[in-house]
Amino acid sequence: MRTVLDRAEWFVWLCARPLEQHRFAHHFLGGPAEAVESALAAYARPDGGYAYALEPDVRGPASQPLAAAAALQVLTEVGRCDAARTARLRAHLPSLTAPDGGLPTLHPGIAGYPSSAVLAVRPDPPGSLMATGVVAGLLHRNGIEDPWLEPATEFCWAAVDRLTRSHPYEVEAALVFLDGVPDRGRAEKAGRRLGELVRDQRLLVTDPAREEDFPIGPGYAPGEYHYVTDVLRTPRTLARAWFTEREVAAGLDRLASLQREDGGWPVNWRLWAPGSAAEWRPVVTLEALRTLRAHGRL
Repeated sequence: MRTVLDRAEWFVWLCARPLEQHRFAHHFLGGPAEAVESALAAYARPDGGYAYALEPDVRGPASQPLAAAAALQVLTEVGRCDAARTARLRAHLPSLTAPDGGLPTLHPGIAGYPSSAVLAVRPDPPGSLMATGVVAGLLHRNGIEDPWLEPATEFCWAAVDRLTRSHPYEVEAALVFLDGVPDRGRAEKAGRRLGELVRDQRLLVTDPAREEDFPIGPGYAPGEYHYVTDVLRTPRTLARAWFTEREVAAGLDRLASLQREDGGWPVNWRLWAPGSAAEWRPVVTLEALRTLRAHGRL
């Protein structure tokens, strides 16, 4: 019988974009980080940003904040997120930034190009944690200094501090910020409060056997639950303190059980276009494998 990794490798070679193929090869086959960088470069724009459906729900040639966040995540995971490699992107960030100091989820430059209807296009969007939290958190995590980062950090602190209600995607982005920001005392305090909000509002399924007892967020697709493993990509996160050993084990058991016959993992959110549907599954598969390995389950 082929192993979990063997089946996933077959799926990746069969279905994934070159970027995910090189990411898989780097993480599991000893492939070079340079190949990942080269594949990522295909999504770079002349203005310093990223586009071309690097984030599969945001399509077209307009540089977007969520694509910038995705690029930083890729560079971070292969150990290539440094000042030199991010210089052009950082120089471009002010052109995407709202007057409040944050990056909007969607920049209005995407008007006229395809994007998920869940992500509203506005002519004057405010900053959001979904993009700003990831970009700022990863820049901090990698020790990168930039004039853009100070006001963006203050934006994120203010946004986290005023959270009284939230949703899973916002929680995930806030966590990236809190895991990366240098002020660890403040981050730990904010992380405890965020964890209490997650528990009180039952934003993440902690008992997969009773997922129907948990609410689905407004605007989310039917069955679009979010789980413990969505925030526990690694045990080295503030979110680890939010859950019991039993809840973590149940979440990892569930994640491991989801591998399909074709070797890939499923997507449980709304798939609105053939391209995004085809591109998301290899991304989700790679994240599942990396999460399982980080917890000693692969």
